[in-house]
Amino acid sequence: MRRILPLLFLLSCCVGTALLAQSPQILKTEILIAGGGASGTAAALQAARMGRKVILVEETPWLGGMLTASGVSAIDGNHKMPSGIWGEFRSKLEQHYGGPKALATGWVSETQYEPAVGNQIFKQLLDPYPNLSRMHGYFPVQVLKSGNAVSGAVFENAAGEKLEIHAKITIDATELGDVLATAGCEHYIGQDPRSLTGEELAPLERQTNNIQDLTYVAILKDYGAGKAPLLPKPLNYDLYDFECTCKEVCPDPANARHACAALITYGKLPNNKYMINWPLKGNDTYLNLIGLSHSEQQKALQTAKTKTLAYVWFLQNKAGFNHLGLYNEFGTVDSLPFIPYHREARRVKGLQFFTMNDLLDPYAPGGKAFYKIGIAVGNYPIDHHHEENPAVSNEKNYYQIPPFTVPYACLIPEQVDGLIVAEKSISVSHMVNGCTRLQPVVLGIGQAAGAAAAMVVKKGVQARELKVPVLQETLLAAGAYVFPLTDIRPQDPDFRAIQRACVRGWIRAEPKAVDWANEMFFYPDKLVEQSDLQLLLDQLQPGRKVIEQGALSGAMVVKYLQELGFKVKKTELAQVGVTRRQLAVWLDRELGKK
Repeated sequence: MRRILPLLFLLSCCVGTALLAQSPQILKTEILIAGGGASGTAAALQAARMGRKVILVEETPWLGGMLTASGVSAIDGNHKMPSGIWGEFRSKLEQHYGGPKALATGWVSETQYEPAVGNQIFKQLLDPYPNLSRMHGYFPVQVLKSGNAVSGAVFENAAGEKLEIHAKITIDATELGDVLATAGCEHYIGQDPRSLTGEELAPLERQTNNIQDLTYVAILKDYGAGKAPLLPKPLNYDLYDFECTCKEVCPDPANARHACAALITYGKLPNNKYMINWPLKGNDTYLNLIGLSHSEQQKALQTAKTKTLAYVWFLQNKAGFNHLGLYNEFGTVDSLPFIPYHREARRVKGLQFFTMNDLLDPYAPGGKAFYKIGIAVGNYPIDHHHEENPAVSNEKNYYQIPPFTVPYACLIPEQVDGLIVAEKSISVSHMVNGCTRLQPVVLGIGQAAGAAAAMVVKKGVQARELKVPVLQETLLAAGAYVFPLTDIRPQDPDFRAIQRACVRGWIRAEPKAVDWANEMFFYPDKLVEQSDLQLLLDQLQPGRKVIEQGALSGAMVVKYLQELGFKVKKTELAQVGVTRRQLAVWLDRELGKK
């Protein structure tokens, strides 16, 4: 018995030590951000700048998600709308590389850069804030709730160590909407039926799980003829997978859209590097990871990785690019990015469900006017990647849309409190996800989420209770757009006044949808016309008509404003003509008081 007792004591000590080692580290903060991707990074920066205590938890070692850790370092859209943190990020890139022209290295985008440089810039932006803590290597496994409100989350790392964080407000900025699902928020996955959205191009049948294809990007480098490291031929390689990726390697060149030279220069980056994110018989993969465990996801992703490596082998051995080799931009074992480019995630059922019908003519008189509660802007068309999923055959010929705004209500779960949803999991239809998923839009969504979270903490209210105009004012003060104008930049002294005049519907801008370059023009120097003043009268004095046609004299504009009860100084607007800029600034000052 004497021999057994010490052994039992030793065993009990070991068990106790093991249990102690597995106990989670417990932290408290004001704002918890799950996910350090595009929106999570922007949210953290904005909230920290507003003086709140923030903890950002990210699985990968990098910040920026699809802009960096996924390797998608060619920005789509918003080139003429450098809104908020997106504009800051681009300015930092320009400083690093030597100006805007140094970023226009490939034909797919005006802003292309090395992913590692993007990560360093995000770190430089976040590092100065002592009230912002970052924890890398952890992914969410549990959501903490108090009644119907999220109160934090539990995270785990690859070693099984846990991290428990309690917060006043949590932002779900994960790549697939993991937190909102675990929190019990109702949500949608894949293609929505027409009965739900009312979209003419939506399928008639029930909800499907057909999300967009994902991509494991590859970064190649020009090593020179005969010097590039060549990949071994992958097992189970099928020539047919890639044979019409470009004209020179296609049995029937008519079945390929681009020459091979265009394929490569599509994503050319600075310093003789090339981003391979090619959807046409390239490295897109249909793979739905939603609902799989973390380990199951990692195992399933080997399929996407193998396809990308096979595609690189094809480019080297069949398409004539043997001077290009895989470059380890990320410092990973396989030289591929930390995570794939997820184009679609779970989409929360929010206070507002934003559909394609809401995008077709969002500024029409008498419409829903969601632009009045806009908190992020975009100008990219609806663009889906479904080529690798044979189950999707009805998504073609999407309607053109004008530049748009994302309503704040899309970030707020319908039933659950204590949570703001960001990244690609906001309350939009599958169709609309095709334009709200792009990098600058997601950065804007994240910045708005961070600002909203900071206001929630300061005011001690729920996110659904925030007054949107106050949130919009906070974003405008940060140089962010709340209305998608492409001809008025934040540097303009009247930027905020004109943004407010448009978002409140006092003056209408002119949208133009042209292929991949949708724009919205304010025409600040154009003289006020009958239609401009009539729009104002319709709101302030319905039934009152502006008789005069075309451009109005300054005296005529003053006359109508005085008849509306405004006191207008003779020197303010009584000129030969009043410009739209002048009217916007005047309205902002006068109506902004009411």
